[in-house]
Amino acid sequence: MPIALQDLGRAVKQLQYRHHRAMDRRLREAGTSLPQWDALRAIARSPQVSAHALAEITFQSDQSFGALANRLEKRGLIRRVAGPGRAIRHRLTPKGEATLQKGYEAVDQVFEASFAPLTSRQRVELHKLLRRALVEGNPPQRMGFDRSRP
Repeated sequence: MPIALQDLGRAVKQLQYRHHRAMDRRLREAGTSLPQWDALRAIARSPQVSAHALAEITFQSDQSFGALANRLEKRGLIRRVAGPGRAIRHRLTPKGEATLQKGYEAVDQVFEASFAPLTSRQRVELHKLLRRALVEGNPPQRMGFDRSRP
């Protein structure tokens, strides 16, 4: 039986919402928040990219990412270094690395619980289908967020 596309879209959004709530709760226990941890993850995965690119990777505006980076720097989680031209590059500090690793553990727990009902084969198929929708759908999306851990 076919499913209404709005129902499919809503199911994806509901799962995302559940993940975000659970991750934010677990990450707060680890001493960070979802936006902060996501920024640390993006910096670790893409240390050579601009602040603008980091904003895009973390689904934020340039201004929002700049404010977030300021908070991360004040907490001693990142440092900013000069790049080519006027570019500024971001680097994790040892404290930032430790926070990132705690975050990975928290997020893995959320995803393990969420996807527990699916078999390994079903998880692979779901991932393939979502990637296909992202890459081939209109508008196509870059898959830069899909890299493995550093």
